[in-house]
Amino acid sequence: MLPDRTRTPGSRPIVHAARRRLLLAAGAAAIVVPSRAARADTFGVDSVEVRVEDDEVLLNAQFGFSLNATLEEALQRGVPLYFVLEADITRPRWYWFDEKVLRSSTQYRVSWLPLTRQYRVASGLFSQTLDTLQEVERLIGRVNSRVIARVGELERGARYDVSVRLRLDVNQLPKPFQVNALASRDWQLSSEPQRISFVP
Repeated sequence: MLPDRTRTPGSRPIVHAARRRLLLAAGAAAIVVPSRAARADTFGVDSVEVRVEDDEVLLNAQFGFSLNATLEEALQRGVPLYFVLEADITRPRWYWFDEKVLRSSTQYRVSWLPLTRQYRVASGLFSQTLDTLQEVERLIGRVNSRVIARVGELERGARYDVSVRLRLDVNQLPKPFQVNALASRDWQLSSEPQRISFVP
């Protein structure tokens, strides 16, 4: 709705001072300056299990993991994506902060092969070619019997906590994309940390 104006013969319209101040305030409110990094685009953890078997501490987990349209487009443009599965083992201490014992980290590199129109997932010496993005998501999102510690590294009979998380490693992105990641939640893909206890 146009502001009320008053006219005098031979003069230009005059906007009331109060309405002018209101318009200036509205214009100032429309200018938004980002002051902190975007919040993460999180996904759920469907299940987590830790078991001790043959002197090894094994992790099973299922993540509700899926790539958003921004990350899918980046892959199609030839930008490889790196995902990290982290398992932090701590020992509770009632008198102080929890003791950090071990960190197990597994990296997955996902890339697009334009000649064959397939995806490649590589982790250490392991490499697999997949036809669809859904297959990539299932492969990375399902963790089966992953060794995260040796029993000999822990104190038998003591209680330990494991915090599990799967996330996109933005530090592995090309520099221009790292800048974009600071301002867009599409690049802050991560699961909610999930904690579980076990006794070796």
